[in-house]
Order: sequence, then structure tokens, then C-alpha cells
Amino acid sequence: MDVEHFARKELSEGADENTIIENLSAHILKFKSCSDEYARNFARAVITEAKNSSGLKGDLFEYYRSGVGMGEFGVGSRGEGDFFAHRQLPKIIGNSGAEVGVDEMDDAGVVTAGGKYIISTVDGMHSRLSDFPFLAGFHVTRATLRDVYVMGAKPVAMISDIHVADDGDVSKIFDYTAGISVVSEMMNIPLVSGSTLRIGGDMVLGDRMTGCVGAVGVSDHLTARSSTVPGDVLLMTEGAGGGTIATAAIYSGFPEVVEKTINLSFLKACEALLKSDVLSEIHSMTDVTNGGLRGDVYEMAETARCRIVIEESNLRDLVDPTVLKMLDALDIDYLGVSLDALLVVAPPEAADEIISTVQATGVKMRRIGYATEGPSDSKIILNGEMKDFVPEFRESAYTPLKKAVDKIPGDRDDMKKRVEKAADEAVEKKMRVISKLKERY
Repeated sequence: MDVEHFARKELSEGADENTIIENLSAHILKFKSCSDEYARNFARAVITEAKNSSGLKGDLFEYYRSGVGMGEFGVGSRGEGDFFAHRQLPKIIGNSGAEVGVDEMDDAGVVTAGGKYIISTVDGMHSRLSDFPFLAGFHVTRATLRDVYVMGAKPVAMISDIHVADDGDVSKIFDYTAGISVVSEMMNIPLVSGSTLRIGGDMVLGDRMTGCVGAVGVSDHLTARSSTVPGDVLLMTEGAGGGTIATAAIYSGFPEVVEKTINLSFLKACEALLKSDVLSEIHSMTDVTNGGLRGDVYEMAETARCRIVIEESNLRDLVDPTVLKMLDALDIDYLGVSLDALLVVAPPEAADEIISTVQATGVKMRRIGYATEGPSDSKIILNGEMKDFVPEFRESAYTPLKKAVDKIPGDRDDMKKRVEKAADEAVEKKMRVISKLKERY
């Protein structure tokens, strides 16, 4: 519970201060083993801080409010709303001069240094794995390493960040780090630094945990999404999912499926490709995560400015049978959820060698589609008929709660305008602050 938000909301609605203290104290006592006096003093301090920090004016204290909520717009839910929000970020960041910047919508960025490509990325842990720190650490580490590997790079170091709310057990940071370290040691990629903090300091009650893992890699050959060209074929490995599938399994009553997600197949397949001569033939790679295959090929088509066609007849066999059985039982669209499979785009003449290299590691791979001339869109061939293949507003609802809240917003166009306006306002603020700093320096 965010006690600061509670206090601000009550104050803004004109609630009596003594009433706020009573109500807030009751909430504090539900979370903490403390005296009534302690809870009241805690509540008074929260209200004092909320009052002192309210009403401040100027660029450093205010931000333009779009009136659109994160959940309402599907930010973080890997669908149309999330992609739209992320496409606002390049205008705020501006021209960074990177070899691969945020405007290309790859999961990792690239700069050059010392004649090498330097790849960096960061991935946040799955929010619903807060009560399962080891799984959170393991899967976020795999995720961030995937983002480096798919750029054609060898990861060389990792960093970690973990935030646990005030009432969380200290052991969470150790279990989370153990999950990271399993992947680190198995792949011989050192975890070199990090940070540990509380979520919201004293202001957030409960034991919620969140965190991320970042990675840095080096490469001589890039395999960014923008390198996809008409005539290429798409090859995909089998996938058993990661944090998303583990979450679906845990919260839907299929805990036995979690074991299937504990593997290094993707990373081992990438290692084999990086060591092979065929790497130079590969145009682009990505991991099937962002809203499933629907989301990834949609983004790839937009970035590469070509049409991508998927052949569904070859896909179902590439999902781990145990995972697929669960998805079917729960009526979860396997094409709209993260499978953690490797997607490789290359000229047709390189396909056999790529498949052979990957399958030598024990990982199944096959051709699933192709890139062609046409508008920047994605299609799928189902039962011989070509249909649109686009992400939904959110990724497939994969837990009971997600199914309960999964609804399409009423006026998406209006929300998009308000979100875009908020991004424009952020750009203007950025320029105002830069202007002031330039006057000073």
C-alpha cells in the first residue's frame, strides 16, 4: 500500500485531517506489528510530508498530466497501447547518435567504441513474481541476456537492481540474486555491480518486490531488426516461455509447468550461432517476447519497412507440449504471449546452415515465414488464407486477474492524443531546462 498516495488523495478531496490519521493508522496496523501510538505518529508524519510537498510550482515540481492511467492504456502489457507509448520515447530522447537507438524499437541499444559495437540493455523482472524471488531473478537474467545475444553480441557483464517494500523480508534480495547467479555462472557472464533499495522508502507498506538486470555485450556484426529485407526467411526455435509462462502457471494452478521454463536453450543456441561462420549471413534476430509473435513481427515489419508473412502451420510444434497444453486449457492465445523463442531472419540460402547449427545444440528450429515487398505490416497464413496478424491492445490475458481486467478501452484515439500530448509537453520541458543550463554553463 502506498501511504503517501492515500494521504494525498484524501487531502485533495478535502477530508478532515483527524479522519485521515484514523483511517491511515488502521491501514498501518494491518501491515506492521506496532503500537497505536506508533501508527498515529507514522500517519501524522505522512500527512505532514504530503502537505509540505503539495502545491509546488514550476518545471522541477510539476508534470503535465494526460489523464490516462498506465493500466488503462496497457503500458507494460505488450500490446497496441504499450507500443504506442514506447514510440513516444524517441522524440523525448532525441537524436542520440547511437548506431541503434530507441527509435528502432530493438530491445538493446548500440554504440561504437574502440572499433567494436557495444550493446547495452536492461530488463525488468516480471511484476507477478514478487513472491518468487528466485524465479524472478532467473527469468529476468535470461531475458536481458537474450536481448544482447539477438544483436549478434557476446554478453560480457551484467548489473542488477532490486527494490523491496518496507515490510519485505531481507532474504528476498538474496534469493533474487541466487536466481541471477545461476544463469551468470552457467553462461560464464559475471554479475559485476548493482543496487538495493526499498520501494518508496518508508511510504510503501507490504512486501512487494521489483527489480531489473542489465547487460553489456560486444560485437563485430550487428543483427538489428532494421536489417530485415524482402526475400528473407524467418526461422524460429522451440520455446517453453520464461517469466510470463511461469506466472501463468503459478497463478492458474499449473505449478508443474514452471520447471519447463528453467532452461538455457535460447542462450545456448545463440552461443552456437555466435561461434559459427553463418553468423555473418544473419540479417536480424529477436526473441519472441513482446506480446508474443504477434507483437514482435508487427514491430519488426514497422522497423524494417516491409511486409512479414507468418505460416501458422509450422508454429504449434515449436511450443513446448506441456506449455501448449496449459495455454490451450486456459484459452490463452499462444501467438499473443511471450514464448521466449529465438527468431532469426536471413537469406533463404543460409537457412539450412542456421537450422543445422542451432539443432546441433539440441534445440529444435524451423522456417515459419518470410519477408516480402509491401506495406510495413504483418500477415499470417491460416488454413491457406492470408489474414492480418497484429497485436491486440494488450497481450493475451494469462492470469485470472488479467482476464478479469482485460477490456478494450472505449476511445483509444482520444487516449492516444492525450498520451502524445504528454510526450510533447515532456519534450518542451526538456528544452526549457537545457536552455537554462546552457545559460549557466
